[in-house]
Amino acid sequence: MPTHTPYEPDVLPLTALDWRRLLPLVGQANAALARYDGLLQGIPNPAVMLSPLTTQEAVLSSRIEGTQATVDEVLEQEAGLLKEGSKFQDIQEISNYRAALYAAREQLKDYPIRLAFVRELHRILMSSVRGQDKTPGEFRKDQNWIGKHGCPIEQASFVPPNPVQLPDHLQAWERYLDSDDADFLLQTAVVHAQFELLHPFKDGNGRIGRILIPLFLFQKRALSQPMFYLSEYLEAHREDYYERLKAISADGDWDGWIAFFLQAIVAQAGTNSARVTAIQALYEEMKLAIQEATHSQYTVHVLDAIFSKPIFRSSDLTAQLKRDFGIHEKTTPGLLRQMRDAGILRELQAGSGRRPATLCFPRLINLAEGREVL
Repeated sequence: MPTHTPYEPDVLPLTALDWRRLLPLVGQANAALARYDGLLQGIPNPAVMLSPLTTQEAVLSSRIEGTQATVDEVLEQEAGLLKEGSKFQDIQEISNYRAALYAAREQLKDYPIRLAFVRELHRILMSSVRGQDKTPGEFRKDQNWIGKHGCPIEQASFVPPNPVQLPDHLQAWERYLDSDDADFLLQTAVVHAQFELLHPFKDGNGRIGRILIPLFLFQKRALSQPMFYLSEYLEAHREDYYERLKAISADGDWDGWIAFFLQAIVAQAGTNSARVTAIQALYEEMKLAIQEATHSQYTVHVLDAIFSKPIFRSSDLTAQLKRDFGIHEKTTPGLLRQMRDAGILRELQAGSGRRPATLCFPRLINLAEGREVL
């Protein structure tokens, strides 16, 4: 078959899998994910405490697509330190990815994953960034292909399904989401790969497909929170990731892809578990350190605020604490000074005139970037 013939996706569920090869990996991956979720269930406020990991996921998933920004730069941009420049577009894409993740979490509390929901995630992802001219929130109506930049379809490495048949393939994919396959992790592997092979959008397919991984695991009740991020492993093994997906369309090798995906779950669950344990330990350590430094009744409120935003303008934190907890605006500057003097916070930019100081919580940023494990 010529390479420029549109791919005809396999019917789901798959029927001819090598269970002798896959079953041991299925067992290992389930056990590793269950250990991680046990840690997740022990965290009192995962959305706050694990927000640095959400930022890291957005950075790494976007990096697979070629963006170059770091966790530090994303947080600095949000605190107003970075202005327009070469990194600005990259950071905007990462911020959109994180916004899509947050929106998805809210949606999934009440509704299952549907095609309309996937389109809405795409609209958020592509808002005001480089792909905004590529019909955000709409499935493609044209034939697209993957290959070297600017290559004709005849030289494509992969040609996704014909746009005329795409709606039927997407509806079949949606029905598969609602079904119960032999194992939920194996099903997650198939859900992700089939979405990538359908390539239903003009741009952003990889990122949307990766967002769907924790969402589907949460929908299947394999996770207590939709917070299991795989992009760190996929980014580190990018060539294998693409090769295994390509082998499905080229050779029908679903076994190779599923084995790769399950190995990714095992490895990433271990890494994520270590990081969650480290973040939890840091949170408990800082609760005592802030209390010791400030003797304040607002210790936990301040701690939650700097965990959710570890680089911040002093004025923004003051406004947030007043709005959310009724802490008087004259109280916060003293707390920040005491925390800075204790070495908990570091000043990135001193206040000057009407410009507020910008501070950071370095140990949490180091954890999110993978530079420190307790």
